[in-house]
Amino acid sequence: MSAHHLAPPRLSLRFFPIWRRHMLVWRKVAATSILGHIADPMIYLLGLGYGLGSLLPEMGGTSYMVFLAAGTICYSTMNSASFEALYSGFARMHEQRTWEAILNTPVTLDDVVLGEILWAASKSLLSGTAVLAVAWLLGLSHSPLSLWLIPLSLLVGLCFASLGLIATALAPSYDFFMYYFTLIITPMMLLCGVFFPVTQLPPLWQGVSAILPLTHAIDIARPLMNGVAPPGMWLHVAVLLGYALAGFYVSLVLFRRRLAQ
Repeated sequence: MSAHHLAPPRLSLRFFPIWRRHMLVWRKVAATSILGHIADPMIYLLGLGYGLGSLLPEMGGTSYMVFLAAGTICYSTMNSASFEALYSGFARMHEQRTWEAILNTPVTLDDVVLGEILWAASKSLLSGTAVLAVAWLLGLSHSPLSLWLIPLSLLVGLCFASLGLIATALAPSYDFFMYYFTLIITPMMLLCGVFFPVTQLPPLWQGVSAILPLTHAIDIARPLMNGVAPPGMWLHVAVLLGYALAGFYVSLVLFRRRLAQ
């Protein structure tokens, strides 16, 4: 791998027209897109919340519905950012050759990758905000602190969009993404406290959970849903930012190598 591939990102405001281009295309299918992104988390929230909630009236010192709502918001943003970075990002890079057209203008690959990350994060922000709005309508939270889940959704989106683009840079085809969801996303959903407290896991798996980004997102979200300032919040924020920045750099290096071939 050459020194050019490993060079630090060189960014400019030229990422914004890329973000705007994706937004204008998405507006044509906005209604179906929003429905698709919130349907899955809402099924979990309502189905498991009312179903298991009747059997488990309290978990972690709060009602199971509130417990599940915080995890579902983070799960929803993770999924939304991942799908956009993987499937839509791969389509623009490989199938539609949108990146090739953009790179024939005075725009660098660094700006293209940053634009992809910010666009995926923007969609995850919309998804997280929609689930939070439903939680408010269901009366699961009335604390103003829960509104901090909106910027948290953006941060979680940045994190998982960056990680998802690593898989996109490595993918030979759409089938490759099944490995990412099966080996990364699904285990994270089960290990990071979306449906039950991490403390119920064996010690080894608790240790694994502690280094996963979704755990840190939920550790911020759950206290906020209950109107409490999260303990160790800045550590959790730092971990999520660290994953986002590392994912951005690694994906950029991989895209430089891939597109140079």
